[in-house]
Amino acid sequence: MTDYGFSNARGDNSDGFRPHAFDPWMQPELFRGVLTRRFFAFLIDLVVLSIPVILGVIFIAMFGIVTLGLGWALFWLVSPASLIWALVYYGASLGGPHSATIGMRVMGLEMRTWYGEPGYFVLGAMHAILFWVSVSVFTPLILLIGLFNGRRRLLHDMLLGTVIINNSVLAAVAEPYRT
Repeated sequence: MTDYGFSNARGDNSDGFRPHAFDPWMQPELFRGVLTRRFFAFLIDLVVLSIPVILGVIFIAMFGIVTLGLGWALFWLVSPASLIWALVYYGASLGGPHSATIGMRVMGLEMRTWYGEPGYFVLGAMHAILFWVSVSVFTPLILLIGLFNGRRRLLHDMLLGTVIINNSVLAAVAEPYRT
């Protein structure tokens, strides 16, 4: 367990409590413009995710023509393969060394846990799953929750204990939290 200088009354961190690493009142620049950047990062990630799926569909269509229609039976694989591809993409990118998807890196964003640690594969995959479940169950209006909290966190961020921050100002403001 990494100690970021926070301790309990005994001087150690044995109770397991870790305060939030990023304070929106002390470090507002970490959260400035995050929701707008997240929206554009999401659009970029949709393009990145759709390119292999479109190529796969074109391949199956051409394979079906060559096999006189028999290859078109592979179209049932498109949905499960797309789901697996999306989970691997989000898990590997949010759990990777940059803690960000390609879209997030382009927009200068990074995902961290509420106590400042970088993401990991399961956290990244669950981030994607909870996003799609929350938007599907509660309609896209659930995304408005980000307008009403200082850290600009969405429902799935709160449930997972993550925060999205401006990567460009992280080095100057929160260097002790980087690992």
